[in-house]
Amino acid sequence: MERKTMGTQAGVLITILGGALWGLSGACGQYLFEYKGVTSGWLVPIRLTMAGLTMLLYYIFKERGAAFRIWKKGRDAAEVMIYGIAGLMLCQYTYFVTIELSNAGTATVIQYLSPVLIMVLVCFMEKRLPRAVEVLSLILAISGIFLIATHGNVHQMVISREALVMGLLSAATVVLYNMQPRRLMAYYPTAYLLAWGMTIGGIVLALVFQPWRYRYTLDLPFLLALGAIIFLGSMAAFTLYMQGVKLIGPARASLYACVEPIAATLLSAVWLKAPFKPIDFLGFSMIIATILILGYGDLKKGNGASVQKR
Repeated sequence: MERKTMGTQAGVLITILGGALWGLSGACGQYLFEYKGVTSGWLVPIRLTMAGLTMLLYYIFKERGAAFRIWKKGRDAAEVMIYGIAGLMLCQYTYFVTIELSNAGTATVIQYLSPVLIMVLVCFMEKRLPRAVEVLSLILAISGIFLIATHGNVHQMVISREALVMGLLSAATVVLYNMQPRRLMAYYPTAYLLAWGMTIGGIVLALVFQPWRYRYTLDLPFLLALGAIIFLGSMAAFTLYMQGVKLIGPARASLYACVEPIAATLLSAVWLKAPFKPIDFLGFSMIIATILILGYGDLKKGNGASVQKR
């Protein structure tokens, strides 16, 4: 019993750490945008390609030729391409564009609408009306977005329409890359799919934006922020989160991973001096509450579903 308790405590701690590292990644992106003149068109293909190739090299070293087994079946190859381009690539690009247009806290909180969108989609697929708790979550989510976007005044927008649209697209693509590869997840490890998805998405985005044409001053703060995004915010955060899922289960892990928007918001406010107002925090709290409500419902039902953020 004591060993089980220690395992649970370790699972909680590493899941929280994984979520905090995801939040750090967003804040480091904001730092590069604001202080180093970096653009999303440069940052995202670099992040995806370097993180994806590093993870892929691990599988090549470990499994050798078996690391390429997903390409031996046409359907699997097509689905991992969709996962990498329409899922991971678009999710990462829209997320970092939202940060570029607003800040890490706002972008991360808006992206956390994805479980609510998944809930709506599941209701549609199951041809049923939302339950009372799901209706409450939907009302909280819409109210939270309204407060973040307008500060309660229907005649004004306090964040740009582009930032709001990109943020909502980011949430929608999280839905896509969580639901689209489920058949593949029955045959391949999730980290293996992530390695190929990041590599594919990064290469495609690099061909579009040609990041090698950009010239930046690669000083120590620049390299530290970039390293945090690639290695801490991608590889380490995902590894910690998945280990947490093994120890405490996906529903509980999803709840503890909600530290991500909190970490991103605190870092944006304290480190990067983002000008949040009390009404922003009210809107943030409403959206985070929807995740806690839905996640707690899954936990009570023993539901194994979880939302992978990165």
